Amino acid sequence: MTRYDQGVKIRKSFAYGQSPEEEATSASLPRPAGPVGLWVAAVNGVRRRSRKLVLRALACLALAQGITVGILMLVTRWRKRRRPMTGFPSVPFDEVEVDGNSLKLYGSGDWLFQDMLGAIEGARHSILLETYIWKGDALGVEFKERLAAKAAAGVEVYVIYDHFANLVVPHRFKQFPSGMHVLPYGSFSRPWHLLDFRRYARDHRKLLVVDGEVAFLGGYNIGELYRTRWRDTHVRVRGPEAARLGQDFLDFWSRHQGPLPAVAGAFRRGRQPRMFHRTNDARRLLFPIRDMYVDAIDRAEKRVWITNAYFIPDGTMQSALIGAVERGVDVRVVVPFASNHLAADWLGRGFYTHLLEHGVRIFCYMEAMIHAKTMTIDGEWSTVGTANLDRLSQIGNYEINLEVYDRAFAAQMERLFDLDRSNAVELTAGTWAARPFYAKIGEVVLAPLRPLF
Repeated sequence: MTRYDQGVKIRKSFAYGQSPEEEATSASLPRPAGPVGLWVAAVNGVRRRSRKLVLRALACLALAQGITVGILMLVTRWRKRRRPMTGFPSVPFDEVEVDGNSLKLYGSGDWLFQDMLGAIEGARHSILLETYIWKGDALGVEFKERLAAKAAAGVEVYVIYDHFANLVVPHRFKQFPSGMHVLPYGSFSRPWHLLDFRRYARDHRKLLVVDGEVAFLGGYNIGELYRTRWRDTHVRVRGPEAARLGQDFLDFWSRHQGPLPAVAGAFRRGRQPRMFHRTNDARRLLFPIRDMYVDAIDRAEKRVWITNAYFIPDGTMQSALIGAVERGVDVRVVVPFASNHLAADWLGRGFYTHLLEHGVRIFCYMEAMIHAKTMTIDGEWSTVGTANLDRLSQIGNYEINLEVYDRAFAAQMERLFDLDRSNAVELTAGTWAARPFYAKIGEVVLAPLRPLF
């Protein structure tokens, strides 16, 4: 047997055999002589074997992730049946004055939706409504009927909702009267749009602006579930900032639907020194909300109190939180004990060990789903909005957050945080380290999915 034939034999052993076509191709190739031929054959065999092993490993990982996510979905449904949400503590808040605006904080959907419907009922000129989810239940129908009635009375009504987020909502509910201007926001109107990753962003904003005089924004979607069973945070703005929020709605409409509506002339732009809003714009690759969070944490001197539904902080956010702890700042985070997206819970929990070991205090909210997206710092600065602390919100979806520099408003935010903390259980590094082994395995299996969330 020549050295070349030995090399071919070795190559076959590495590649677990060749097909007839491969053997025919190999036979037709010129045969390198001497040790070079043996070396080339061996290297090619190693490459083929490595490629197969990598593909098999990736397939096994994808299968394990799919099984894990499927199990988590089943567990979520089982929990909902066995442990129904029983409610949560809440208190009403008085309005506070900031830069010629009146701000009202909401921690309960009952009070919020009553005031939102009241504002719609009192509209004289225009209503701008933007929501991520709009359920076709009793509350959703009430919103739709009130809006349709105002449109029939001559009020300009513009509505934006995210098409993908409402796929499960009955098609019949999403049929609106011709007098209403409706944009079901969808990213993919052409096949080649699938190649543009900016178009994978969802419209995650929740905003209502009436007559350019009053605006509501925050974490609440529209539906009966959110009225009484979810703990969320919203804020109402009366004053010049409401018109600026309305202008932001109209900018979104014009970029995705066409020319600015006729009502646009009634809204003014600008910025106030102690209160303004920030928006993420995926199409233009602008994500100032993430920068706002990181910068605010970096400037903290006393305390950073965060409430967030889907807490999956990236490396920069983790470094900012740990850096704050190291300079003596009291850093606390309230997260759901079990959210409506259990996979997101497990992805976030993979960071808990690192954060707890470095002094970040984590509290798990009980008895209800907490969906708020807020942060308050040093009793002076606060933000309320739609952005979670995950990749989808920070550098993905369309989001909107209000930023407020005011001690009275920050005091209310701290009171609301303390109220939430009273309904939560604090994790410690010791108790977290003692969690079940299958939880640790699940976190490791799902870890590669973090860039998608």
